Amino acid sequence: MGLKKLAEKVEDYNARLESGKASKIRPSHVEKVLRKLRVKARDLEAEIATVSSADKKARLKGKLAIAQTHISRAEWLLRELA
Repeated sequence: MGLKKLAEKVEDYNARLESGKASKIRPSHVEKVLRKLRVKARDLEAEIATVSSADKKARLKGKLAIAQTHISRAEWLLRELA
């Protein structure tokens, strides 16, 4: 997700927050999700190391890339909330 789209999502969240349609995101919520994402990424890396099929390895690498993207977004959000 590009920076522009991420900024639009933050603006949308702020508007929903002001109108009472969304609850405030707490750092503890983000940390909980971040822990889960890091465990998932570690599990995917371990599975990639043991898989012999090239197709399955490619699919797992795609999942790992998505998990890493989500981790970087969660870290950014955590910095913004601090």
